[in-house]
Amino acid sequence: MTKEDFNFYLPEELIAQDPLEDRSSSRLLVLDKETGELEHKVFKDIIDYLKEGDCLVINNTKVIPARLIGEREGSGAKVELLLLKRQENDVWETLVKPGKKAKTGDRISFGDGLLVGEIIKVVDEGNRLVKFYYEGIFEEILDKLGQMPLPPYITHQLKDKNRYQTVYAKHEGSAAAPTAGLHFTKELLEQIAAKEVTIANVTLHVGLGTFRPVKVENIKEHHMHSEFYHIEEEEAEKINNTKKNGGRIICVGTTSCRTVESAAGEDGMVKPGSGNTEIFIYPGYKFKVLDALITNFHLPESTLIMLVSALAGRENVLQAYDAAVKERYRFFSFGDAMLIS
Repeated sequence: MTKEDFNFYLPEELIAQDPLEDRSSSRLLVLDKETGELEHKVFKDIIDYLKEGDCLVINNTKVIPARLIGEREGSGAKVELLLLKRQENDVWETLVKPGKKAKTGDRISFGDGLLVGEIIKVVDEGNRLVKFYYEGIFEEILDKLGQMPLPPYITHQLKDKNRYQTVYAKHEGSAAAPTAGLHFTKELLEQIAAKEVTIANVTLHVGLGTFRPVKVENIKEHHMHSEFYHIEEEEAEKINNTKKNGGRIICVGTTSCRTVESAAGEDGMVKPGSGNTEIFIYPGYKFKVLDALITNFHLPESTLIMLVSALAGRENVLQAYDAAVKERYRFFSFGDAMLIS
């Protein structure tokens, strides 16, 4: 199976540049994974597809303002840093631009020295480990100096940085938002809970591995970057009890899906705890936990379109994407949504 098998035509003007004012007014394409049948709805209609006894799994990670612009000490050259993953208290794995000039021992100053980063090691994929020096609380300094790490295909300035957070974002640590969750409002979640649908929280801190382009022709040779996840015992029990009682597990986003699939045993029961996952889901994968998925529309040839193809079948997914293009759906992070059930 090659990456070309997951390519599709997407006009550039369908890439959403701004979030809608009302989160739940996005469009919703409903795909029946067995028949390939499609329905065109509005996102708030999602409640009609959820039944009493189902479990909705949401990723409560919070995006940090992970993009830092600074100057190399000595030369004053502009350097851009993207925080990917915290290794220990003040050491982060980062993506540095320009990367080739970023050498071990280089020091970068942010905010006139309010924060200073020193490159201490070059790691996988050319990323850099950076140790930070500062006075005070790191998160407060980051909030002051950092910018929201919007994907490169979004060229507009984000007026309200909370629009790149879900309404249930809680645990800081992501370099990108779990974007399927952006469609939910607090009111919609209350209506879903009132319908006796269980809502389970998991945490997966989204790194760039999820979005890294597949460069190898044979997709099986692609290596995923590891991401940290955590599931509380109480939340694992919600998922497992739903399974035992015959309810469906409906994951909000590919990150929630990858979390529960990473934490599950062969019996389909989710184990609580923390870990790092490099799970790569593509056609042929047998899902242990997930029954249905709420997701956005993904980039051609990405690991994310491969994941949804594993659930619904490549041909069904590509036909659905073709219909979404014809119907002028909005694509990617601030775009419309899809329910695969």
